[in-house]
Amino acid sequence: MAGMVNADAARDRADAGKAPVAGLVLAAGAGSRFGQPKALVRGADGVPWLVRTVRVLRAAGCSPVIVVLGAEGAAAAALLTEAGLIDAAAPAVACPDRATVVVHAADWAEGLSASLHAGIDTVLGLAGAVGAVAVVPVDVPDLDAATVARVLDADAGVTPDSLRQAVFGGRPGHPVLIGRAHWEPLRAQLTGDTGARPYLLAHGVLPVECGDLTTGADVDTLPGVPEA
Repeated sequence: MAGMVNADAARDRADAGKAPVAGLVLAAGAGSRFGQPKALVRGADGVPWLVRTVRVLRAAGCSPVIVVLGAEGAAAAALLTEAGLIDAAAPAVACPDRATVVVHAADWAEGLSASLHAGIDTVLGLAGAVGAVAVVPVDVPDLDAATVARVLDADAGVTPDSLRQAVFGGRPGHPVLIGRAHWEPLRAQLTGDTGARPYLLAHGVLPVECGDLTTGADVDTLPGVPEA
């Protein structure tokens, strides 16, 4: 797959003495403007966006990758099972040492904050010394591992205080890298359908230009359907 860095990138990060970074895929929404949950959408190549996003984060060195599901969560989890990313016989959320951890956000309909709450709660419970989490929504289909790796490796690497965001021609995008020191303060400020943007701005998020790698565009509506 274009943009893949290394299938063993997580191990390579550890061997190089770099702080472990978890991935967080936000895929709980109903996709009301899109017409269906984006966790179920397949690209032109037939690969589900959800599967592709998990693979990209893993290829960039994120481990584990936490996937927050909500609307049509069972069907979305089935896509991960079919791709060999989770084992349907053993709930991934009960096995935080697995490469992919699935979390079902029961309150997903309350908005983006519910998904972030679920993801941060999960990463806070991870064993080991995860230093940061790289957050991406499921609706950025041209995200590639090179973009994620650039954000992870910018500014002298990852520390608990890291707070960085990919930008594309100056436009804020994903991934957003959030160091461990920010997890609980961010969680305390989340509400409704507002994500992390206010916290990032208030705490001086560092932009990392990635426009030479991909567009970073998120897809909110079906092709040919105007946005409301």
